[in-house]
Amino acid sequence: MAQYAREAVQQGIVSLNHRSRGFMDIVKETLRLLHEKLEIPADYHIAFISSATEGWEIVAQSLTVATSLHPYGGAFGKKWMEYAHRIKPMIEPGLADVLCVVQNETSNGTQVQMETLAEFRRDFNGLIAVDAVSSLGGIVLDWALADVWIASVQKCLGLPAGFGLFIYSPAALKKAEIIGDRQYYNSLLFIHENMEKYQTQYTPNGLGIYLLMRVLQQVPPIEEVDKVIKQRAEEWYEFFTSPDAAGRGMHLLIQNPAHRSDTVIAVEGQAEGIATIKAAALEQGITLGNGYGDWKNTTFRIANFPAIEEDEIAILKDFLRTNGL
Repeated sequence: MAQYAREAVQQGIVSLNHRSRGFMDIVKETLRLLHEKLEIPADYHIAFISSATEGWEIVAQSLTVATSLHPYGGAFGKKWMEYAHRIKPMIEPGLADVLCVVQNETSNGTQVQMETLAEFRRDFNGLIAVDAVSSLGGIVLDWALADVWIASVQKCLGLPAGFGLFIYSPAALKKAEIIGDRQYYNSLLFIHENMEKYQTQYTPNGLGIYLLMRVLQQVPPIEEVDKVIKQRAEEWYEFFTSPDAAGRGMHLLIQNPAHRSDTVIAVEGQAEGIATIKAAALEQGITLGNGYGDWKNTTFRIANFPAIEEDEIAILKDFLRTNGL
């Protein structure tokens, strides 16, 4: 990553005008690579936005007529519901014309399986929007099961925070055209018109887009990444379900294997023990992810992202074997 950032400075990438031919060429190539490496369908559009939270707003203001429905199992799903309903308040669940789902709940290490999304697709008569912040780029996603996929780049794509992706189907674009929202700088129609010219509707994170392009050039296809991530997840879950781990006071927050995330492993314990092990890890140069929301003080989270090296995993496992809660 540092090498790519140096390239961007040395080659003047960071100084490119975002309406210039050079910048548009970078945008065009990045979009091509996203379609290729993540197997995004050719007729699905991709836009660059500032964050996944902005994506929530775009869904509410540009794709929702009446209101949206939000089945959720964690803090981020709840936040999305509260945010969306400030823009389009819930009147009656039966009036909802958009179903909003957090596929991978970063707060507690749960995920919605593709089979469940398929059931939603079958039963819900409207657009489906999916937040895939901590899974996109790490596992195979069945794009056809939703009309909108939202992600930020700092998780499985391994980039510094600062911009996100908004991936939308022809059906989503058609609904945006019917609604005709053009009130905001990030109205989807305005975004789409700019992205059709390989431009953005605002001054973008040019360095971030260049870094994404360079990373995508060197990562393997998503099927290969998916296999590695799921194998690592299986090994992590075996690690924490062993009698040895239980004897040290460590156990998984999510008990049902069908609900466990492949990319975020949440480990639970007593608050005092969690604080102690995090402090001990920090002394050894290891940062354990903080718990979030209702689990802030009683869990830590382990990221199972593609950019994490095997030797880093081995170091963390050795630490956990010798440091119980």
